[in-house]
Amino acid sequence: MGFLLLFQVGFAQENVEKGNYELAARFSPEKLKKMIFSTSVDPHWLKKSNKFWYEYETPEGKFYYLVDPVQKSKTQLFDRDKLAMEITKIVKDPFDGQNLKLENLKFMEDENTIRFKVKGTEEVLKKDWAEIKEKNKSAKDSLEKKTFVFQYNLSNRQLTEIKDAAKDPERQAWANIAPDSSKVVFARNHNLYWMDKENFLKAVKDEKDSTIVEHKLTENGEKDFDYGSGGRGEDNEEEEKNKDKRKRAGILWGPDAKQFVFSRTDNRKVKDLWVLHNSRNPRPTLETYKYAMPGEKEQPVQELAHYSFTTEKLNVLPVGTYKDQSLGLWSESLPKNARDDDFKPVKWLGNKDSFYFSLSSRDLKKIDICRWNLTTNQKEVVVEERSNTYIEIVKPEIINDGREIIHWSERDGWGHLYLYGADGSLKRQLTTGAFHVDGIENVDTKGRKVFFVANGREKGEDPYYTHLYSVGLDGGAVTLLNNGNFNHDANLNDQGSYFVNNSSRVNTAPVSILHDASGRKVMDLEATDLSALFAAGYKFPEPFQFKADDGITDLYGVMYKPFDFDSTKSYPIIQYVYPGPQTEAVNKAFGRGMDRVDRLAQFGFVVVTLGNRGGHPGRSKYYHNYGYGNLRDYGLADKKAGVEQLADRHSFIDKSRVGIHGHSGGGFMSTAALLVYPDFFKVAVSSAGNHENNIYNRWWSEKHHGVKEQISPKGDTTFVYQIEKNPDLAKNLKGKLLLVTGDVDNNVHPANTIRMANALIKANKRFDFIILPGQRHGFGDMTEYFFWRMGDYFVQHLLGDNSPPPVDMLEVQREKALVK
Repeated sequence: MGFLLLFQVGFAQENVEKGNYELAARFSPEKLKKMIFSTSVDPHWLKKSNKFWYEYETPEGKFYYLVDPVQKSKTQLFDRDKLAMEITKIVKDPFDGQNLKLENLKFMEDENTIRFKVKGTEEVLKKDWAEIKEKNKSAKDSLEKKTFVFQYNLSNRQLTEIKDAAKDPERQAWANIAPDSSKVVFARNHNLYWMDKENFLKAVKDEKDSTIVEHKLTENGEKDFDYGSGGRGEDNEEEEKNKDKRKRAGILWGPDAKQFVFSRTDNRKVKDLWVLHNSRNPRPTLETYKYAMPGEKEQPVQELAHYSFTTEKLNVLPVGTYKDQSLGLWSESLPKNARDDDFKPVKWLGNKDSFYFSLSSRDLKKIDICRWNLTTNQKEVVVEERSNTYIEIVKPEIINDGREIIHWSERDGWGHLYLYGADGSLKRQLTTGAFHVDGIENVDTKGRKVFFVANGREKGEDPYYTHLYSVGLDGGAVTLLNNGNFNHDANLNDQGSYFVNNSSRVNTAPVSILHDASGRKVMDLEATDLSALFAAGYKFPEPFQFKADDGITDLYGVMYKPFDFDSTKSYPIIQYVYPGPQTEAVNKAFGRGMDRVDRLAQFGFVVVTLGNRGGHPGRSKYYHNYGYGNLRDYGLADKKAGVEQLADRHSFIDKSRVGIHGHSGGGFMSTAALLVYPDFFKVAVSSAGNHENNIYNRWWSEKHHGVKEQISPKGDTTFVYQIEKNPDLAKNLKGKLLLVTGDVDNNVHPANTIRMANALIKANKRFDFIILPGQRHGFGDMTEYFFWRMGDYFVQHLLGDNSPPPVDMLEVQREKALVK
């Protein structure tokens, strides 16, 4: 008997599958930066023409192009080598054209001059040294490269250094400049101030000039109920320490520059939450912030205010409609060329006599699109939306000086566009059918046409692939502008005359093409070069379709195989999950983020991402709301059904070895999978999971699970929140579970993971737990460490490889020439 036992153990050891650490190391984020360069064209449209410029990086370096759609021409903005020589002469550091990297490039007003920054080799101190020491930062951490600012004339090829660029009035982050530049509003010490142009220019020249005249607009601002900041509700340590400094005020200007509006949020009664910074010296420090949880009585209270420079009065507007209501104050969409200047004045949505905003009930079943009439000083409800589940809200498009409104709604079960008159009368439904309008790209008011992005309309395609369409405001058929069985990302210019289209699938290299407004191809722009990636052994993943657990609903997924895949072998299968409901973890276009999918597969797994009912919002409202009222379990049956169907199709999938991993909502879902289907899912790595959604933030939890509004006989309104939690099922654990959290996660609080651990301990269950010191929700500079620990866990428990992994995989990457 003893001999037989020894023989069996020895046999098992000889047949252990080894984790392929070297193949996983080959595709680290740092290595991918050297194999994948630009994958799309991001056009910066000029104001005075249809021209645009863009930058594009290839294995030959970074190039800067100017495109003229009318002439169908693409030319380099400058000679890279000659420009590098001129920069070298001024900076006294060596530069060359192939390695020239320009930052913050923008066209100046004359559209013949560009401004940009370059980094030199000289290191300078970022901040005051006393502050650096207080935060226990090293001298190395406190230094940054010296920045030089240049202007370059495209006509005469003259390069000029701008030595006082920091004093450019248009680039002052703290200044909210009026549309006519006559005045500036800013926040300080929780209150609002303003100054005229003359004093603003003084402040730009010397912020401590004692002759600067500032006008204080408010007196009663205080911590957690301040003016102008937008009401984040966080006690940010840095912001509180620097409260006396000028900061940008979150106001929206009227188009006449004589008035502005803003929302002010009272967070004083919202309860505090804390995280402990254990890694700071000499003592750990406590970070305190406001955090509203679902079902709680104490919630932020928002108010809407208007200020007139003409009357010099600030009025809080009476817009209270629902208890614990949310107020959405909308701004005009900035022109696309404004992306080159982050400090453009932001104007309210409307005209000089009125502006638009939304009011939402706490349960999100009632939403009003409102207009404040400044002539009558009254609120006007333009559109009412009502539903038995939550309502999605999208900023409307106000056109023809407010005479018409384009409104997005899911009232017929699909996201579509509706045209309203200013009085709230419905003129017509602009789009209709079993497809989803994702958003408006542009409105041509002269041509009476709206350009919009939608998905699910083209038969025979993955319904998530987006396309650009147009439809007449006066009715008519919808026109497809960028056909092809790909996911399309279109960028239309402000005139609505041309658009740049980037298209790809997970299994194709991205391509960028210029089209005119009718969809006709003007010229090819770029095709992504993936030659270095393929030389390293990369292979595209495989999209597939399957049925949900109901046997009816079509779902979509992607399969990632090891790049040394052998169809005669049997592989464990791992799901990477994110349940939504605001998205699904199923990629539709080619991307460079591989850690949780392609790269994880290289250890020796088949990794899949699967859609689930209740996931992505880009389908019917029925599909999206499937999980309403059941946030713990709603997607799990579809995840299980997907693996079962794949195992039936492919003999290389071993459904007796199923792993699952997810982060945040995916961390919640992966643990739930082990507890709801303990005999099916065997191993889970759950990171930063919101295991108890009753202690996650109110807005997400109450929206997607639902909160019940109760009104007492006395007329008092309360809200009741009940939800299933992962710790409730701790006794069901059979498989291997690794829980991971950052200790200063102020999004999904570490208490979520600690309470899960506590429930497992009380249920006498074995599990593993890693806490990452000093890390927020995304794990920051420990993402690579987390990846290897996740790989170790699946290698050990799905492959059976208990041999010690390489001590330092980062060192393995440095030493081995893995990329051919």
